Amino acid sequence: MVTKIGIDLGTTNLLMCLNNSGVIVDEPSIITVDASTKKCIAAGIEAREMIGRTPKSMICIRPLKDGVVADYEATDMMLNYFLKKCNLKGWFKRNVILICHPTKITSVEKNAIRDCAYRAGAKKVYLEEEPKVAAVGAGLEIGKPSGNMVLDIGGGTSDIAVLSLGDIVCSTSIKVAGDRLSHDIIEGVRLHKKMYIGEQTGDEIKQKIGTAIKMETPEVITVSGRDVETGLPHTIEINSNEVESYIHDSLQEIIHATKTILEITPPELASDIVQRGLVCTGGGSLLHGLDELLKQELKIPVYIAENALHCVVDGCNIMLNNL
Repeated sequence: MVTKIGIDLGTTNLLMCLNNSGVIVDEPSIITVDASTKKCIAAGIEAREMIGRTPKSMICIRPLKDGVVADYEATDMMLNYFLKKCNLKGWFKRNVILICHPTKITSVEKNAIRDCAYRAGAKKVYLEEEPKVAAVGAGLEIGKPSGNMVLDIGGGTSDIAVLSLGDIVCSTSIKVAGDRLSHDIIEGVRLHKKMYIGEQTGDEIKQKIGTAIKMETPEVITVSGRDVETGLPHTIEINSNEVESYIHDSLQEIIHATKTILEITPPELASDIVQRGLVCTGGGSLLHGLDELLKQELKIPVYIAENALHCVVDGCNIMLNNL
């Protein structure tokens, strides 16, 4: 019996779906290994809770960077861990794996993703570009002769693509996405609030009070960290308008890349996009006010997909039925 598995190998989260069974894995793309033996201790949610809290005998690794494999062995270990956990690995398992990757990656980076899947026990591996799969998952009819535009903001990359007749007409991928926004917040707090905060705190600020446009009544959050001057533990308040000023430049880079794709879109497809608008997918698109900012800057309708976080893996599930 052939088992069809769809994998969204994201920089921040790893999602797996099984043909006819829906999403079976939705966990952070993090692995904790023993520093001396290099054996896997934990992966996913369990490993994320260990970030910044491990003793010298353990190392927390993010195997993917900017949407591609940065640590080959750790990616291998992570895929094996989750396949074993879901009982999808063994001598008699014949897995067909569909993996999504960002647009504009090199053939070497594609081969690294393909090799990881084969080493995880796949009999056959298919690769698809993320914005195309995200468009399918968002419910867009990309098979028709009309233009659809997708902006997929993940953890490591933002992919922008115009699709027609079932394929990508023009696309680009930039390494500015959710992780960059979190890094901007960490740096902003260090420079303006004189306090060091960790990766998880930066993510928490982004998710709870992050905004793409200034607010009349900003939300406030209390965060703890280490004072830059005294080196002692310290607590401060930060509001959403301050967060907007920290992430402003990165959001402008995403807007600039989107404008660039609109400029090279064929006129017939551009007229379709003016009517149909831009569909945003991925976790980064859930940032408060992002759709409003894009509407102001691009002068076209902007919609956030209903299942923004799961668009790629949902698209994988639909595509698996046609393999």
